[in-house]
Amino acid sequence: MKVLLLNPPRYYWPFINEGDNYLLPQALPCLGAVLRENDVKVRLVDCLPLKMGWKSLGRLLERERPDVLGVCTSESMFSHEAVRACELMKGIDQDTATVVGGHHFSALPGETLENGSIDYIVIGEGEYTLLELVKALEKGGSLKKVRGIAFREGGKAIVTEPRPLIRDLDELPVPAYDLMPMDKYVDSRLLWSQGGTTMHHSRGCIDNCDFCACWVHMSQRSMKEGKLRCTQMWRTKGVERTLDEAELLNRVYGKKFIVFGDDTWNVDPKWSAAFCEGIKERGLDFKWYAFLRADLMVRDEKLGVLKKMVDSGMSHVCIGVERATDSELRLLNKSYSSDMVRDSFRILKEKYPQVFRQGTFIFGFRNETKESMRRMFEYAKELDLDYPGFHPITPVPGTKTWEEAKEKGWLEVDDYRKYDWVTPIMSSRKMSRKEIDSEMVRLYWDYLTFPKVLKGVFSRHSQRRNMHLWCLNVAARVWLSGLKDRTMLRGSGSTLGMVKPKWYDG
Repeated sequence: MKVLLLNPPRYYWPFINEGDNYLLPQALPCLGAVLRENDVKVRLVDCLPLKMGWKSLGRLLERERPDVLGVCTSESMFSHEAVRACELMKGIDQDTATVVGGHHFSALPGETLENGSIDYIVIGEGEYTLLELVKALEKGGSLKKVRGIAFREGGKAIVTEPRPLIRDLDELPVPAYDLMPMDKYVDSRLLWSQGGTTMHHSRGCIDNCDFCACWVHMSQRSMKEGKLRCTQMWRTKGVERTLDEAELLNRVYGKKFIVFGDDTWNVDPKWSAAFCEGIKERGLDFKWYAFLRADLMVRDEKLGVLKKMVDSGMSHVCIGVERATDSELRLLNKSYSSDMVRDSFRILKEKYPQVFRQGTFIFGFRNETKESMRRMFEYAKELDLDYPGFHPITPVPGTKTWEEAKEKGWLEVDDYRKYDWVTPIMSSRKMSRKEIDSEMVRLYWDYLTFPKVLKGVFSRHSQRRNMHLWCLNVAARVWLSGLKDRTMLRGSGSTLGMVKPKWYDG
């Protein structure tokens, strides 16, 4: 049985370039390692760093003719390209079994299987599900006995019993980095520079925010009274196992920057402290980025753990700020307060000025007004962030936000290519999508002023200096793009959308 796991050609976000975008997709090496460990012949192909367009991919699939093609993508905005890859494969060889995975397809099994080019869906956590599916296809076993998949039978979508989550992540093999083009990831000189890569130490989340699909995808699924129930669950690899993986990336593959993809990196302070101490004990040399939760970061400062994190190389932090008031946070099912967020960024600014401070904000909810968006802007200024990520609420399939918006008829865009966290998908009661879009552009221009960015460019701390240079580069690129379409410069609309790489069709 020959399996090819694929990350197909895709567009990328307009505000960062190709080198910034092409981070290592963890799904490919994680899935590939388990297949290989169980004597399945597997090849991993990530088209993005290889700059392999659709024509080149077609020629590769023609040569390879795998028994199983697995296409890995989580984000809704890339789902159409996963479908296209399956259609391309079926046009070459109808006998190849096509499999898709990720939170988008997991949330929409019926809709996904309406496309005849897709044979199977791996739902949720995929390693053992994909392995069991491949073995069943190889031996002709009953597919209904494979937990965690969906497929067609008799013209209907069949969804099998949910698969329990992997409790002990240490039982998984080290991701098959040797099957990936490790030398081609992150060739940017500024963002995650000096050869960046991704890794994770944990899966899942301790929270269940209404708008987030990440915790849903890694949740424990169960059936209750005929309905699917998703319960958030957080698990972590052991400290030594994680250090071994970081050492492999640092010393064998020469990676000097690690982007942790954990939904919440700083859940367990004892784990965090031991990991950071281990970095120094092993003499590892890399900087790192993590998504941190504000209240847990304040706790870690009191415990002396945050200092260990910074001393071990943490140089870029992103915190989900989301909204400016506690009442708004409660509406999102957030469990921390705005004062806690203030404390977290104050600590970073006063005690750890070498750390680049990033926060994310979400706007465009039903009660949104220009005044509420401006309050959010003023809050970002109060926090004194280096970079604020202003994003329109995107009702991703499978989330509570999506279910409510669909039920109440709020969705105005059904093209998943637009679900990019840049394009507004629905209006508020007081603002149209166009008005929300225009205000978003204005917030960015008002916040990332030339004096503010220039001050960061001359920072004595290398990571903050590089990141502010990156911001300046982004602003210049967006400005030049705006010259071609005056709407960007007038602040009357974000016209860029996703960017098509030059090699995309080739």
